[in-house]
Amino acid sequence: MQELQTMFPLLEAIVSYIDEGVIIADRNGRVLFQNPSVGELLGNKPSIPVETLTRAGGVNLVEEIRKQRGNIRKDGDADQAVKFEMRFSSGGQSRDLEFHCCHASQMTGDMVLLIVRDRTEKRRLEAVLDRSGSDMITNDPQMLKIFERVDQVAPTDASVLIQGESGTGKTQIARMIHRKSQRADKPLIEVNCAAIPETLIESELFGHVKGAFTGASSERPGRFQSANGGTLFLDEVGEIPLHLQAKLLRVIQDKELEPVGSDKPIKVNVRIIAASNQNLRQMVDEGKFRGDLYYRLAVIPLTIPPLKQRPGDIPLLLQYFCHNLERRGYASDIECGPDAMRMMMDYPWPGNVRELENAVEHALICAVDKMVYPESLPQDVREYSNNSRPASMAYAGPDTRKEFRQEIMIALSRANGNKSRAAETLGIDRTTLWRRMRKLGLQ
Repeated sequence: MQELQTMFPLLEAIVSYIDEGVIIADRNGRVLFQNPSVGELLGNKPSIPVETLTRAGGVNLVEEIRKQRGNIRKDGDADQAVKFEMRFSSGGQSRDLEFHCCHASQMTGDMVLLIVRDRTEKRRLEAVLDRSGSDMITNDPQMLKIFERVDQVAPTDASVLIQGESGTGKTQIARMIHRKSQRADKPLIEVNCAAIPETLIESELFGHVKGAFTGASSERPGRFQSANGGTLFLDEVGEIPLHLQAKLLRVIQDKELEPVGSDKPIKVNVRIIAASNQNLRQMVDEGKFRGDLYYRLAVIPLTIPPLKQRPGDIPLLLQYFCHNLERRGYASDIECGPDAMRMMMDYPWPGNVRELENAVEHALICAVDKMVYPESLPQDVREYSNNSRPASMAYAGPDTRKEFRQEIMIALSRANGNKSRAAETLGIDRTTLWRRMRKLGLQ
């Protein structure tokens, strides 16, 4: 015990500022040492220490550790390490905590070492990924309603029209519908109608026979035949010329087509999903799109809101894109400064999710000393910020340690010392706040 007492100052210096909670307790659960993170993680007030593992955050961790050890090893090995997760609720908020526990008997007698990690954000991201099938990342109420509608219509053969600005995720929604449909084991054929020359689009969609036109040296099936039994996704369907819209309508109605140069109909069984970044209903009113085709395509209309209408998704998408870039070899320890985060939250993102993804990669590449500053962001984001606020509020350069320190202290004061709430106010996660406080010498 005397040796352990002499180690306390060193232990405290090492673990005082780490994000994980650290507890050393005796075999009865009496806490002998703890770092500042533990109380916050378990939902205690900063001034109230954890005295015993039998009443830690309202849970008897001693019994839980014994139960987990019993699940792993039935022989009661005292040195058997255990790892488990539990959900704690405090102040109306829930938190997923991961516990690593082992006996440190060889060093300190019959002591228990407990490491506590906050996995809340990770579990939330995993839940979003699981819900959306890794196709779209969102917690926005409008998008969640669209997901519910997708679940309703996917098992049917009804045509779906997806409208929304470029970059909002129309293609991902189409893929989600196919993946959840009864045709999931059949082909999903995607056609970007805007990328096909007008002279070739008829042949591309419906196919042609040999000799149908100059250069048609052999018979070629079209996209409808390739999608037979599955789904045909017509992206930018508003770009199909008016004179071909009548033929497309007949194929959808009669479920048969005639290849270019042939008068023999071919039966096809295809579900149609169409998408457009234009307002097709308005195009109908202007005579640029056939009304009868519009109503055939829009049996189930879905409108995807732009990113500027769901700013709550921006932090979630930032985290998701950073994880993807880390897997591609980018650094995992780059932080985002509050000014840069504020600029990204204020920017309207005309290119939507696609533009945000590119901006994240740009920011990681241009980070300075492992920190994303405003000058690390793309030019469009910086110019928008500079033009939309007074010059006195413009970012003055990377030497802003005093500003960072002041913002953190204000956020902590408003949150009554609660680092999680302070981090939310600053637009960063708790781990980033701890790192920044350590760098700035804040306790």
